[in-house]
Amino acid sequence: MDLFDRTRDHVLALFRIVVGFLFALHGAATLFNVLGGPNSGKVPTFAQWPSWWAAVIQLVGGGLVVLGLGTRYAALICSGSMAYAYFVVHQKIGLFPMENGGEIAALYAWSFLLIAFFGPGKWAVDLVLGRSRREEPAAVAG
Repeated sequence: MDLFDRTRDHVLALFRIVVGFLFALHGAATLFNVLGGPNSGKVPTFAQWPSWWAAVIQLVGGGLVVLGLGTRYAALICSGSMAYAYFVVHQKIGLFPMENGGEIAALYAWSFLLIAFFGPGKWAVDLVLGRSRREEPAAVAG
């Protein structure tokens, strides 16, 4: 077993924690106009579609991903929200992410999809509660 195999679950956990934390910070910045948020003093109205809902998904979903609680479902919802943002908001501006400003939405969508499929890694509440059991595939005899 090499270094990459031995550290895979730890690196995946660090990836999950960092991506979830950054996503949650973005949600907090949007909802509460803190941390130099993107709204320039304008907080979305309660339940306003889609900005308030997106910010709630970012804050709550990102927090759940950081904790590793309901990780796969939270990550899938976060991924979907960023895919929605990319295709509904950014795609109509231009075809490619560099043209339409959608690089961050695309990166978050793919990052959360990776987390949803590979699971939380180490240091997750799901593991303590026994919710996330990742079965290793059986070796193929050959």
